[in-house]
Amino acid sequence: MDKAGKGRQGRATATLVASALSNQLGAASGSMAFPAVGPVGVVAVRQLVAAAVLLPLVRPRVRDFTLSQWWPILLLALVFGTMNLSLYAAIERIGLGLAVTLEFLGPLAVALATTRSKGSMFCAAIAGAGVVAITQPEASTDYAGMGLALIAASSWAAYILLNRTVGNRIPGVQGTATATGVSAALFLPIGLTIFITQRPDTATVLCAVAAGLLASVVPYIADLVALRSVPAHIFGVFMSINPVFAAAVGAIALNEELGAVEWAGIVLIVGANAFALRRQR
Repeated sequence: MDKAGKGRQGRATATLVASALSNQLGAASGSMAFPAVGPVGVVAVRQLVAAAVLLPLVRPRVRDFTLSQWWPILLLALVFGTMNLSLYAAIERIGLGLAVTLEFLGPLAVALATTRSKGSMFCAAIAGAGVVAITQPEASTDYAGMGLALIAASSWAAYILLNRTVGNRIPGVQGTATATGVSAALFLPIGLTIFITQRPDTATVLCAVAAGLLASVVPYIADLVALRSVPAHIFGVFMSINPVFAAAVGAIALNEELGAVEWAGIVLIVGANAFALRRQR
């Protein structure tokens, strides 16, 4: 890889790190609003905030989009809501550890399916082992909850592939902005109903809005930009850093202690990502 290519990949890597950190900070903020508006209310606000920020900022030229550009946009809009709703609903039923572990099967599948390199497969497997070590999932007989987590996994895989398609077919972030607008339109009636009936206080609204900015606006743009420089299989492996940041946020913000197993998982994930990026270069 030439010097310019290394520079692009370095910027893309930094963008992915920022995306993962922002996503986990947003998730922590959104969880504070669960008692008042529930997961559905938080997801509705996330999509509405994302659309309110991106549409005026980007001003996508939707009338110029062709059919080949519209179909991944519409699918991405459905994936946005499905991915977040199914994960939050799964967490409520089977707990964070098992839900996050099952959800990571999505990017892991992308990493394995889009590479023929044994080294990249090894990196994906090591990253998966690290996720299990950090989340330490417990057995569950709640098959509905596990099914919801697998829906979240499938949605995350679709998100990676569709975001890459949208980025290749539509200039800038017009495609992502349009997809958030469509998703927000679908969630608008739900959000209005919840907020009219529940009447959340100001703190709850601010937490939900922060979740929209940190867990939707920033990751949507960052992932789209990164996927233009990073192959899908590297991106899939790199998504394993999300549990690392989740553990770090929990340790700092919630005083949750990290044991030896969690630290071992962090080392595995960081090592797998470093090795995967080194192989790509």
